[in-house]
Amino acid sequence: MSVVQTPWQAGTECVANYDFQRRTEQDLPFTKGEVLTIVAVTRDPNWYKAKNKVGQVGFIPANYVQKRQGVKSGTKLSLMPWFHGKITREQAERLLYPPETGLFLVRESTNYPGDYTLCVSCEGKVEHYRIIYKTGKLTIDEEAYFDNLMQLVEHYTNDADGLCTSLMKPKLMEGTVAAQDEFSRSGWALKMKDLTLLQSIGKGEFGDVMLGDYRGSKVAVKCIKNDATAQAFVAEALVMTQLRHKNLVQLLGVIVEDKSSLFIVTEFMAKGSLVDYLRSRGRTVLLGECLLKFSLDVSEGMEYLEDNNFVHRDLAARNVLVSEDNIAKVSDFGLTKEASATQDTSKLPVKWTAPEALREKLFSTKSDVWSFGILLWEIYSFGRVPYPRIALKDVVPRVERGYKMDAPDGCPAVVYELMKECWHLDPKQRPPFRKLREQLEHIKAKELY
Repeated sequence: MSVVQTPWQAGTECVANYDFQRRTEQDLPFTKGEVLTIVAVTRDPNWYKAKNKVGQVGFIPANYVQKRQGVKSGTKLSLMPWFHGKITREQAERLLYPPETGLFLVRESTNYPGDYTLCVSCEGKVEHYRIIYKTGKLTIDEEAYFDNLMQLVEHYTNDADGLCTSLMKPKLMEGTVAAQDEFSRSGWALKMKDLTLLQSIGKGEFGDVMLGDYRGSKVAVKCIKNDATAQAFVAEALVMTQLRHKNLVQLLGVIVEDKSSLFIVTEFMAKGSLVDYLRSRGRTVLLGECLLKFSLDVSEGMEYLEDNNFVHRDLAARNVLVSEDNIAKVSDFGLTKEASATQDTSKLPVKWTAPEALREKLFSTKSDVWSFGILLWEIYSFGRVPYPRIALKDVVPRVERGYKMDAPDGCPAVVYELMKECWHLDPKQRPPFRKLREQLEHIKAKELY
């Protein structure tokens, strides 16, 4: 165990690599896998003052913990680094040369679209096994069936079970990094044994969202079982390791050791989505001060994304969550990528998306600002769907001719002016989130709501 040379700053998160028992009353005991926050650097570089999740503070040995780091942007993480996609039989055989028994890869089948092929080097030659997709399951011999490729590969890694050899060594696709290795290295891999799934709290497009218990704390858990979808969520988790702000839903870690599913574990937001919160309480419960606070919370989270050159792409009240203590936090980073990237627009929510993003696939902080204007309208209309009484097919043509929604009933004029600033057809004319946040703070200070 090596001594940490460079002191970590207060606020740094670290994860325990070992159990630590208290030696003096001033020490803070912890167990392997526990996440701790550095409170202060001590004169002795071998010790830090830290606190745990319940707020207990004490001294910890520096060489028992690992600093949590954001996974480097641009890293190509893969849950299936042995999956090479559409390559031919001949290309697979070249990749598995020189022959090494147990070296393997998986490719898409060229003869049977929709199926896969497991290619295994064995005693100097390559064997090709067709993986059949049958009634939602994968099988090689129609005796053992699997939910996904990760399960299948794990099975034949542990037991040859009729193959020429067990799978011993994956042939990694060039440029990819095994997701489990990278999440472990950077301190974000959690252990399945520490997680208890309690009940379903939502059904997403890609899988269930569960309430869970992780080491005694309530957490939200996205459970993704499908190969391709799980791979997409690895990209989401990678983004979340790089972002930390009080108004963004915080990633707690990722579980990739269970080959039947990928689990993304985040902080639990007890009061659910902002849109449901607004609709269920309404104007008799939520006063102007509360609406302004939610608006300010979201602007602060988005200013942080802006400062770090990230674009959310799907900002809406349904993707903002509310904590037990009424803090609004931006969530759902599934579409988040570094600024100015383009993407397929076919699945975009038309009523929330900026005209240039729909028309030219131009996504930027400025397109997020447009969406923030729509979100403000949602907040002040207590969760109404934008562009009421206008058919979806008519929304874009009317907006591009300069149409702007009217102010919601009871919305302060100063807030409506902010909405309209966000809805400039020229993206360059829209204010940055920093300015929006400053204007909302001014409204709050002057009690103009």
